[in-house]
Amino acid sequence: MDTTTLWYLIAGLLVLAGLAGVLLPALPGLPLVFAGMLLAAWADGFERVGGWTLAVLGVLTLLSFAADILSGAVGARRFGAGPLAVAGAALGTIVGLFFGLPGLLLGPFIGAVLGELWHTRHLRQATRVGLATWLGLLLGTALKVALGFAMLGLFVLAWIF
Repeated sequence: MDTTTLWYLIAGLLVLAGLAGVLLPALPGLPLVFAGMLLAAWADGFERVGGWTLAVLGVLTLLSFAADILSGAVGARRFGAGPLAVAGAALGTIVGLFFGLPGLLLGPFIGAVLGELWHTRHLRQATRVGLATWLGLLLGTALKVALGFAMLGLFVLAWIF
């Protein structure tokens, strides 16, 4: 096996791991997809996939970070959450990153509930806001899946044409 084939194999594995990471929060999904695509473009000498395509893929990757951090906060806001609940959801997401899957599932919920409780002191409203945060996270995951497929489509189009 020559080295170019080895680079393509590693690039493909990075893309597959990244696609799994879109759904498994232990892996940095779309950054891994981007790394795999960048490696494949480099292995090809940037002949098929050039700088502009990579720049667009990079922007889509950055959008995935925004989707991660903002999705729970936006979900909370849509259900009438106060500013402390929105901040709590965003902070809970960031803190939850350090605790794997349980942290990513519970962090935004706990942050939103605590923020709303601090703001309104009504458990029922705080629970609704927490559930809305989860809904926002679900929609954020759907957005990341869409971004991942958009990245794949763009890369394949650039590679072929």
